[in-house]
Amino acid sequence: MKTRKIVVPTLCILLGGIAQSVRADGSENSSAKSFTLGVGGQYLPRYSGADQGSLQLRPVIQAQYDALFFDTFRGIGYHLQNDAGLYVEHSLGVNPGRSDRNSGWRDGSDKLKGMGQIDPSVNTTLTVGWALTPWLQLEGAATLPLTDSQGGQYRTALTVILFQSSRDTLGVQSAALFGDTRYMNRFYGVNREQSARAGYSRFDAQGGFYGVESSLAWGHQFTPHWGTSLSVGYTWLGDRAAESPLVYRRNQTSGIMAVNYTF
Repeated sequence: MKTRKIVVPTLCILLGGIAQSVRADGSENSSAKSFTLGVGGQYLPRYSGADQGSLQLRPVIQAQYDALFFDTFRGIGYHLQNDAGLYVEHSLGVNPGRSDRNSGWRDGSDKLKGMGQIDPSVNTTLTVGWALTPWLQLEGAATLPLTDSQGGQYRTALTVILFQSSRDTLGVQSAALFGDTRYMNRFYGVNREQSARAGYSRFDAQGGFYGVESSLAWGHQFTPHWGTSLSVGYTWLGDRAAESPLVYRRNQTSGIMAVNYTF
C-alpha cells in the first residue's frame, strides 16, 4: 500500500464504515459484512515534493467479513476492536515504488530522470489505535517492507468526526509522518551515482519526523446502496525532506472523489 496515499483514502474508508453502520440499524454492533465496488478519480503530486500533479482513475474494491477485510487502499488484513474502543489492525499491501519518468499509475516524474527506479515492495502495516469517543480517534501505524527494502515509515494520526447523520458524515484527520534513515534516503536522498546521472547535488537525508498530512473528507449516501465520498488533502514537508534537491514544493495538495455501490 502506498503510504503517501493512505491518509485521504483511510479517512474516506472510516467515514464509509460509519455511514454503513448508521444506515444498517443505527447500532455500532451491526453485522460487519459488506462488499463494495466503485470508481474514483484522484489528483495527486507526481511524487512527494513534486511541483506538478497528475489525475488518475482507479477502481474501488472493498470487502469486509467481520474482522477480515480487503480493499484497494489498505490491502488485505484484519481489524480487531474491544468494547473500550482499543483496536489493532494488521494488513499486507504493495507500495508501487517510484519511476524516473511521468507515470499514470504510480509516483514518477520526468524531473527524476537519472535517479533510477524505486522497485515495488510488499509491505506489512501494523496499526494500534483507540476510539476514545464515537467522534474522536487516535492511532499509530508502522509500515515495513517485506521484499525490496524501502525502509520503514511511521505515522501518528488524530481523526475527528465533525458531523454525522443518517446520510452524511464529515471528518478531518491529521497525521505526523516519520521515516527511518533508509526510507528517507530512498525517497529524498541523492547518492553519488544519482548525482552524476541526474545532475542533482548530493543529499544525505536523516531519519525522523519529516512532515504532516491533513485531510477533510465527506461521505454521502444517496440510497442504502449508492454512496459517494469526496476529500481534499494537504501535505507539509519538514526540513528533513524539504531540504532535498528533489523537493520542488514542500506544500502540496491532493483531492479524491469516488462513487461506489455496496451490496
